[in-house]
Amino acid sequence: MTKYAIPDLDVEAVAKALEADFGEALPDIRQALAEAQAGTLGRVTTPAQILVRTARTKAGLSQQAFAQRIDTPVATLRDWEQGRFAPPGGVLCLLRLISNHPELAQELEAV
Repeated sequence: MTKYAIPDLDVEAVAKALEADFGEALPDIRQALAEAQAGTLGRVTTPAQILVRTARTKAGLSQQAFAQRIDTPVATLRDWEQGRFAPPGGVLCLLRLISNHPELAQELEAV
């Protein structure tokens, strides 16, 4: 296995910049950056995966409950969270709204 280390990477500075751009804490970013710094191959987490998990977590719902709220099969939600597939654009927009306004997930129950 070839290693591509980035020894000069300032993990904390890059993490803070990414979080500032994203507008919230990214819990796995420091680990991913440390792996890049060391040259180890780790899992790749996409912004869409982070958004799906963040919206669901902020709404305080299980995968099953959140999938029902957004009228999506739970298997599809799992695929999005695990990075097997990316959510379509309209879903990404909905997830951004829920992430910024978690109370909207409760309103979806009444629809």
